[in-house]
Amino acid sequence: MHYELLFGIRYAITNYQEACSLIIEKALSEDNPKQFAVSPLAVHGLIEGYKNEILKSQINTINLVVPDGQPIKWALNYFHNAKLKDRVYGPTLMLHVLESSQGNGVKIFLYGSTEKTLVKLRNFINENYPSVNVVGIQADRFREATQQEIETDRKTIIDSKANIVFVGRGCPRQERWVADNKDFLPAVLIAVGAAFDFHAGNVSQAPSWMQRNGLEWLYRFAKEPKRLWKRYLFTNTVFVGLCLIHAIKKPFSR
Repeated sequence: MHYELLFGIRYAITNYQEACSLIIEKALSEDNPKQFAVSPLAVHGLIEGYKNEILKSQINTINLVVPDGQPIKWALNYFHNAKLKDRVYGPTLMLHVLESSQGNGVKIFLYGSTEKTLVKLRNFINENYPSVNVVGIQADRFREATQQEIETDRKTIIDSKANIVFVGRGCPRQERWVADNKDFLPAVLIAVGAAFDFHAGNVSQAPSWMQRNGLEWLYRFAKEPKRLWKRYLFTNTVFVGLCLIHAIKKPFSR
């Protein structure tokens, strides 16, 4: 595995199998704290980091930022000859990690979203991955936590003896959370975004043909236009613009 910068963000050039193996290896290690965090980062997260230096620095402290989204995969292949055959999509990575967690003693904690969604997600895991041990859940407060609440959450996770914490707080709040907490928790922290809603059955995923062709954003926009129109208008436009500028510069940089 190696790493490449894309518009200032450090991406791992990897695949599901390699990323999942590393996550399980770190989860089962004796290191305490684990000091290991993962974020599948799509166009939205990349552009949020590009326009905010503080957030960019936080994202770049995350150990394993993987290319979530076909446009990210295409850009890494074009600008760095990464030869990626597939993206590493957060919701799918979560399923790979759950599958690999069966029967080896890995304990899972779910952090973020609503209590109702977390209960549904825990039921989904229990039904589909019966030997995975979900040792705790903590709903999002949907605001910035106080220092006392931060300490309480850390103690709750530590006391649960979780090896892996899946974090579903939305981008970029989840990236900030895993960056801020990875040095204090004896668990691998994985920011998985919309995976909680998808696997809990709250929101449907785009058809596979739309995912393959980088059109998942269009499907999600059609489902939630009022919430997502500003995000996609801004981030997609900026991303395309950056790609065009760098594509024009590319022949002259050789």
